[in-house]
Amino acid sequence: MSTEEKIRAFILENYLFTDDQSELKNDDSFLDQGILDSTGILEIIFFIEDEFKIKIKDEEMIPDNLDSVDKIVGFIQRKENE
Repeated sequence: MSTEEKIRAFILENYLFTDDQSELKNDDSFLDQGILDSTGILEIIFFIEDEFKIKIKDEEMIPDNLDSVDKIVGFIQRKENE
């Protein structure tokens, strides 16, 4: 499973309660669409850290890194290349 597929599956299953891929576009803003709240963002952070074995610093917990599937995938790729 690719990074994108893992992130999409996690969001669809845990927040949209579906496996219908059409329910989530990769550039949908989690906050603007009401998909995640602050608790949901923390859960995503825990998932990313556990699944991808990376540490997310406090200053990296910003919408530019975590507010859509595309942003999370890009963030993970940058972290893996550090």
